[in-house]
Amino acid sequence: MIVVNLDVMMAKRKITSQELAEKIGITQANLSILKTNKGKAIRFSTLNAICKILDCTPGDILEYQKDN
Repeated sequence: MIVVNLDVMMAKRKITSQELAEKIGITQANLSILKTNKGKAIRFSTLNAICKILDCTPGDILEYQKDN
């Protein structure tokens, strides 16, 4: 399963959900879906924007964990 560690990177970069959502051009509701691992997909353009704003790589945000 893919785990989204977006909240960890946001804390490291000291940015709020509202700030990040505004900077990448998505709603706070959609950002919340990503942060809580409830999303089923993410556009590469959104992932690119997140990485640009947070100065990180996709691997800093997305993590693969084996299913139990």
